[in-house]
Amino acid sequence: MNQQPAGANHLLSGAFSAALSAILLTLAFPGPGLDWVAWVALVPLMVAVQGMAPKQGFYLGLGAGVVHFVSLLYWIVPTIQTYGGISLVLAISVLVLLAFYLALYVGLFCAGMTLFSRHSIWMPLGAGALWVGGEYLRASLFTGFPWGLLGSCLYTQTTLIQVADLTGVYGVSFVIVMVNASLARAWVLHGTKNSLGRVAVSMIPCVVALVLVVAYGRMRVAEMDLAMDGAEKTRVSVVQGNISQAEKWDLQYQESTVDTYCDLSRQAATEKPDLIVWPETALPFYYGLDQALSDRVDQCIRQVKTWFLVGSPALGENSQGYTYYNRAHMINRFSVTTDRYDKVHLVPFGEYVPLGRYLSFLGKLTAQAGDFTPGKKQSLPLRYDRGSAGVLICFEVIFPGLARNMVNNGAKILVTITNDAWFGRTSAPAQHFSMAVFRAIENRRAVARAANTGISGFIDPLGRIMATTDLYTRTTLTRSLPMVNTVTLYSIAGDWFAMICLVAMALVFMVKRGFRKVF
Repeated sequence: MNQQPAGANHLLSGAFSAALSAILLTLAFPGPGLDWVAWVALVPLMVAVQGMAPKQGFYLGLGAGVVHFVSLLYWIVPTIQTYGGISLVLAISVLVLLAFYLALYVGLFCAGMTLFSRHSIWMPLGAGALWVGGEYLRASLFTGFPWGLLGSCLYTQTTLIQVADLTGVYGVSFVIVMVNASLARAWVLHGTKNSLGRVAVSMIPCVVALVLVVAYGRMRVAEMDLAMDGAEKTRVSVVQGNISQAEKWDLQYQESTVDTYCDLSRQAATEKPDLIVWPETALPFYYGLDQALSDRVDQCIRQVKTWFLVGSPALGENSQGYTYYNRAHMINRFSVTTDRYDKVHLVPFGEYVPLGRYLSFLGKLTAQAGDFTPGKKQSLPLRYDRGSAGVLICFEVIFPGLARNMVNNGAKILVTITNDAWFGRTSAPAQHFSMAVFRAIENRRAVARAANTGISGFIDPLGRIMATTDLYTRTTLTRSLPMVNTVTLYSIAGDWFAMICLVAMALVFMVKRGFRKVF
């Protein structure tokens, strides 16, 4: 490909295009919720990198990525400023550093895009592979951060996202990028010799991909509707206590917090649920160790006479001293704890400090972070009378592999419990909720979600949102969830598609140019 150093005007227009793509990408996600924008969001950036050298493309993509992730994850600033006790300047610095890291993958994508000829019909396929390869790296390296994968912005487009039971959310990202690349190629070819024919040819991969995805989606919706109609049902209630973060860990509010959840559970009991779910750390004490408060909870459970899944912190002990866990307890109608699940994938800087000895400069942020221990990586569902629940605590729902392991070990439904009170009235709760939709589709399991301040709700195995609560309301929801036995390719093979894209990404750099020559 003939690449010339970009002039000042080209760089200026490229910077504008990169910023435009970054803003459009953010608008596609929950919050603004303009999901249709995703189909064109990357076009300005892809057009801008045409003709650039790989290094220039990398820096342009890096800039676009920083703008996108700063605007997507803006809620990190008020969260860590308020609850981390750090200054506004330091909070903004943490966000920018995170955005810079995440933007590296967008930079790699743009560097790879410069290696494709604008005349290549394979460019849209290559673009999809480059993007997905980067997303998979982001989801895997350094404990992983798969928040805001591109495909998740289409969480309400039921037909279009059914392909996730084959490829995971990565397949949806692939199709979105492929369409963007086809449109970008059409734009670049417009006005050239025989442009009409070339533009038509450039759209073939895009049209074929969309037709296949829509046809597959319609087929799966019809099949799963039949499967759900004939499936055994389990009735689940989720309880949203709406306990403010300011009161949650205050000792003087412990009894009133327990009373709130017990009163709401008695209301939910009128719906005759098989299982009542309380959110992450709904009990602000060590259940089973604090006898008086634990007895109060047990009395409530015996009165309601059904199974409960309850979140609380937990205390353990080993040869090195005490250990702390973020735990979910499965408790039967006689208030006997039959099983438990300890959170496996902890939140960096929230529940533990990675490389803590080297990060003392973050001061209060690291000092106030939890010191939790990850649970055993067994991924075993918790059983109750009418089924078995694969439990995911908070941040864990954004990791596809954790849900997949639960289903492979026998989970009939997925239950995610969380406390999103930290985020306030930002777009974070909606972003968090949207990712649970894909865990439902990938594994064909209904999802129940209990959140302290919302959003609580239910999702069926097709990813359709059955019901949700409003933020900052004290309420309950009850629904009958189908327990289908469908086994998906994604449940069996996992991230096979993303891995293929990662290999393709590596081949693009090695075969087209050579990684060292690119950078």
